Amino acid sequence: MSASPAIAPGHVGLSVTDLDRSLAFYRDVLDLEVIHASADAGRRFALLGAGGRLFLTLWQQSRAPFEPRPAGLHHLAFQVPTLESVHAVETKLRAHGVTPRYDGVVPQQEGAEVASLYFTDPDGIRLEIYSPTGAAGLAAPVPGAPSCGLF
Repeated sequence: MSASPAIAPGHVGLSVTDLDRSLAFYRDVLDLEVIHASADAGRRFALLGAGGRLFLTLWQQSRAPFEPRPAGLHHLAFQVPTLESVHAVETKLRAHGVTPRYDGVVPQQEGAEVASLYFTDPDGIRLEIYSPTGAAGLAAPVPGAPSCGLF
């Protein structure tokens, strides 16, 4: 019997309605860098990451904003090292006129140490940015369920 290869997350591809608008959002709010982009008519896309590592691709292929009810993506989460990093993203979001869900940083669930901020991108795609610590003592917005459930 052969050993299975190790598997790890690679990148996530998102369909967007307006590549330029989405690029500005992901660059300005999350500080992602453009690794490669194509402006060819009918084939517009961008590869985004940090430190040269690809982890998000944007494809201008959607005609309508994100709809959370059909099967598919629930939300996309990004980890940062500290609670201060989460608050820095919150400040940028608010400067762009985006009000976070739950109106700010919350624990991922009751009693959790993980501090999360939930919001949407320009197409309504649900996003989370979190730090492994920093939420001790904060009340969870959805008792008995994970905050990331976005109920």
